Amino acid sequence: MHAPDDDTWLYEHSHVLGERIRTERRRRQITQEHLHLSAGISRDVLQRIESGRHNPTYFTLLRIARVLNVPLADLVK
Repeated sequence: MHAPDDDTWLYEHSHVLGERIRTERRRRQITQEHLHLSAGISRDVLQRIESGRHNPTYFTLLRIARVLNVPLADLVK
């Protein structure tokens, strides 16, 4: 169990989330450009999400899931 002030697990999960988004995007042969434009986010933000360096909001995750046509739960499980 992690201590309440230990954010290490948060960073690990951010990388996992980013990998899932990238994997789903590639599986569907969607470019970063198409995804960021369709989701209404900047390309820089999408790149940082996919690399685990950005903490996306719930609404951003919903937009990405909608464009990828996957349940949000599949991305954040």
